[in-house]
Amino acid sequence: MTDSIKYSFKKDERLCHRKRISSLFDNGMGFTCYPFRIVWKSTPLDVEFPAQVAITVTKRSFKQAPKRNLLKRRIREIYRLNKHLLYNDLNEREAQISFMIVYLPKTILKTAEMDTKLVKALRRIGPEYDKYIANIKKRDSLHHDTTD
Repeated sequence: MTDSIKYSFKKDERLCHRKRISSLFDNGMGFTCYPFRIVWKSTPLDVEFPAQVAITVTKRSFKQAPKRNLLKRRIREIYRLNKHLLYNDLNEREAQISFMIVYLPKTILKTAEMDTKLVKALRRIGPEYDKYIANIKKRDSLHHDTTD
């Protein structure tokens, strides 16, 4: 990505592969930053972007599709306008991740409230990635100890 901030949301930035989405829930890490649950996994991506995202709103919470679509549209717009924060973090770490944003509440929150919470969640992904890398290094150092 260039120095200028691009506010587009292209197909390559969307997580569409069923296998990747299922592996996210099987092997991915996650955290809750209410009203969102972020499930992520460090994955080498075959795209120019450092992250791919999928957005979901549960049918259990919102039975009517128009309400689910409204929430997904709002979340997608908030992400599109603030993704540069995540991209900067991931580019500094030279990381690529795929992640999913899950909307948790059973009510429709105001867009401004969702905006501040999603920005907070996006900023948290970088430190969570650092913890993940530290755990991998710690685990590898334990396995590589040799006794003579």
